[in-house]
Amino acid sequence: MKLVLLLIALVAGMLAPLQAGLNGKMGRAIESPVYAALISFAVGTLVLFGYALATRIDFTSIRHAADTHWSVWSAGFLGAFYVTAAIILTPRLGAALTFSLVVTGQLVMAVFLDHFGLLGVSVQPLSWQRLAGIALISAGVILIRRF
Repeated sequence: MKLVLLLIALVAGMLAPLQAGLNGKMGRAIESPVYAALISFAVGTLVLFGYALATRIDFTSIRHAADTHWSVWSAGFLGAFYVTAAIILTPRLGAALTFSLVVTGQLVMAVFLDHFGLLGVSVQPLSWQRLAGIALISAGVILIRRF
């Protein structure tokens, strides 16, 4: 089962630059990265709604969203920022540089969340090995940027 989860994570990572490239094409076609992001989210919402209907997800649990802290709702803002930034940056920086920087940023934040056990993740203390992993990814960013 863990192998399946690892493969899903790998495929999700592979799809992010593809999504950014396609969203970038949409942004250029309609001359607005913000509208391109809006279209991307609208299509995603329709797909998720269709999936929920097809799998008969219990919609009554959605009412609990109103009980969550306001900060939890900020995830939508973060997603909009990420998608819009990817639409703007990918055509200008290239997919490799954009996503090597994105991955570096993700790892820095992930190590921070792990170290302090924030947002319900299990505590994984900061170690030299984790810092070395970030350093190696950062070195990759430098190589991608230079070549």
